[in-house]
Amino acid sequence: MALATVATSRKRREDLPAPAYVVLGMVRLGARSGYEIKQAVELSIRFFWTISQAQIYPSLELLERANLVRGRSEPRGRRPRRVYEITAAGEHELREWLRRQEPMSFELRDLGFVKLFFADVLGRQEALNLLASIKRRSQGRVSTLQAIQSAGEQAEQEGNLHPLLTLRMGIAFHQAMVDVCEEFEQRLAASGDLLG
Repeated sequence: MALATVATSRKRREDLPAPAYVVLGMVRLGARSGYEIKQAVELSIRFFWTISQAQIYPSLELLERANLVRGRSEPRGRRPRRVYEITAAGEHELREWLRRQEPMSFELRDLGFVKLFFADVLGRQEALNLLASIKRRSQGRVSTLQAIQSAGEQAEQEGNLHPLLTLRMGIAFHQAMVDVCEEFEQRLAASGDLLG
């Protein structure tokens, strides 16, 4: 029996896609319904990982079938609503996933970067306008992230230290992009290439 449990546990871990772990983590942080999970993602990790409604509900079903979350019906008026809580097995699975030594891919899909890569096709001023757009976007992202910093600080007071850490990393990332854009602009200005 123990051998079957180990085999089931291994199979479950290999079958869970990344969105299921995102959902599991959000339930652990207190998001109880699919809607609350989507809201929590929008206020936190969407800046570096997105998940759609179409992924949330199937993930909740998968997690419930695997006994990693426990759901119950809690309608709101006439609207059906199901709320979830993480189980001890879910806590264990989340911990094991976090501990797992595996390649952690970094995918940056940025249309602005793609356009900037090919910007030598443009005239100098048009290329600089594109660079300025990318800089403004990162400045806006810094402002947005700084505006939600109080939520990260609140999470830290509740014992969850790492949401604020990732928020600060996001601020640092976008501030570095702003800094590199400004450095490039200054270098061009110093060499007289802004007029070219």
